Amino acid sequence: MARNTARPLSPHLTVWKWGPHMVTSILHRATGIALSVAGLALLTWWLLALAGSGSAYADFSAAASHPLGIFVLIGLSWSFFQHTLSGVRHLIMDIGAGLEIKTNKKMAYATWAGAAVLTVALWGYLLLVRA
Repeated sequence: MARNTARPLSPHLTVWKWGPHMVTSILHRATGIALSVAGLALLTWWLLALAGSGSAYADFSAAASHPLGIFVLIGLSWSFFQHTLSGVRHLIMDIGAGLEIKTNKKMAYATWAGAAVLTVALWGYLLLVRA
């Protein structure tokens, strides 16, 4: 089959100028994957430990309270908040609001700040107040 070289090519990523709105959109996909894979695996492990013996739950609890476990849980909670706020941002854009570049960039920064604040608030409560 002959190759048609006259048709236009899709623009490559190097053509676009990177900005917070683009990074936020990519983060939305990445956090969705992280929540689907790691979050679901962790939730399944927790539910199986909960339904299993006391030693199974003790093993899960020990892993979750280990510094590496806490790091993973903090990362998953940040992923949850980032994905949720980014989804709200996309819903706002779906109704036709916030499509201007300046507003879009502000909303992108707001998702980052909101996810950070909510993660710090959650883990501040879990580690300091509830401990």
